Amino acid sequence: MKRTKIVATLGPATDDPAVLIAMIKAGVDVVRINFSHGVAAEHRRRTEALREAARACGREIGVMGDLQGPKIRIRRFREGAVMLKPGAEFFLDSTLGGDDGDEHGVSVAYDDLHVDISEGDTLLLNDGQITLKVVRVDGTRIRTIVEFGGELSDHKGINRQGGGLSAAALTSEDRANIRTAAELEMDFLAVSFVRSAADVREARRLFRDAGGHGMIVAKIERAEAVERIESIIDAADVIMVARGDLGVEMGYAELPGMQKRIIRRTRHMNKVVITATQMMESMINSPIPTRAEVSDVANAVMDGSDAVMLSAETAVGDYPVEAIKAMASVCIGAEKHTLARGRTSHRLDDQFQAVDEAIAMAVMYTANHMAVKAIIALTESGSTTLWMSRIRSDIPIYAFTPHIATRRRVTMYRGVYPVEFNIEHTEILELYRDIFATLLSNKLVVENDLVLFTKGDLSGVSGSTNSMKIIRVTSSL
Repeated sequence: MKRTKIVATLGPATDDPAVLIAMIKAGVDVVRINFSHGVAAEHRRRTEALREAARACGREIGVMGDLQGPKIRIRRFREGAVMLKPGAEFFLDSTLGGDDGDEHGVSVAYDDLHVDISEGDTLLLNDGQITLKVVRVDGTRIRTIVEFGGELSDHKGINRQGGGLSAAALTSEDRANIRTAAELEMDFLAVSFVRSAADVREARRLFRDAGGHGMIVAKIERAEAVERIESIIDAADVIMVARGDLGVEMGYAELPGMQKRIIRRTRHMNKVVITATQMMESMINSPIPTRAEVSDVANAVMDGSDAVMLSAETAVGDYPVEAIKAMASVCIGAEKHTLARGRTSHRLDDQFQAVDEAIAMAVMYTANHMAVKAIIALTESGSTTLWMSRIRSDIPIYAFTPHIATRRRVTMYRGVYPVEFNIEHTEILELYRDIFATLLSNKLVVENDLVLFTKGDLSGVSGSTNSMKIIRVTSSL
């Protein structure tokens, strides 16, 4: 089975229920609802359609709401686009009419841009394809010289090279969308353009106050976030390496090494990590990926990403199902190689802080030194399986839980698979009989396989896992 999870963005290309079912069968684990596009009614319709398709397929699929954040953009041109030539003068001004842009300048949708910008700064537009050098700031008007030109159309993004734009991570629109995410019981909430741990904590507070219980995803796409990565990882549940704006601000040459460092550090701190942006972008219009895209996804897998993400490829692309199939195939191929396999030295010098954490580490050490076929964790919150999944192992981890929120949460954990299971008996042999019946009926193991089993003495209490057993599967109890 594929251990690395696939996140796929929903959009117009996925609105057909048959496409949703095909995507689930192709290997999608979590879907992304992009709050940058559409309105609450559309998000509700797509979330409900996804959950209906998941029920039809007998699968649990997580749902991640992705907040737009303060994406700083230009406004509109009178003619729809202009051609900027190197050496030409061009200005940005928040007080210019929203539709009055021309070849001389354009309005910007961020009133304080002029406060953050100084003479000599480099501004990058349209994901870095156009470069402007700031020569003077006159009030709200930022005067620049075009260094690298090209066609510039409406609503393209603006980045300052090296970061430093002070826009708050959560806008008024984001706050409304947080309430929508809570109402729709989304399993993950992604916060865009995080600058610090305080942004993550504020998003969590707003989400909890609105009744949301999902995990908080911090998107790393600002230079400031990289500088504060330790505290952000500590505050978040999941880290997303969002390589679009991050590559623009930090420089593309720095991006591969930075990606590897963030993935490694996130896993070491026992958090979940997603690698995202342009992973198979050619498949928006092509039924097969490029060789470079295959290598990119494979490297993210071998680095230890819990999940890899598709954006426009599935939201608006011509081949959403094929993109998921291609990504799943690459994940499986990459997972065969030694870089993605088990390690025996993980955290040998650490002091564990909780009993269930210590049990999880003992399980994975045993799993990597014994011929067991699966790990079965009776879990309330899924925390034990998260700790287990931080060690790269070829052995599947099954999260047996009665809680739908937990089953959806673990859809993002690498190598962890949710299984609906209600404890009907407290007598141990009866419990084993029910577990074995579930394993065998779902064809997760076969008769006589050895499995590792963890549980807690206090049923229904989160974090109470305190025992590990090695047991042989049998149908004759």
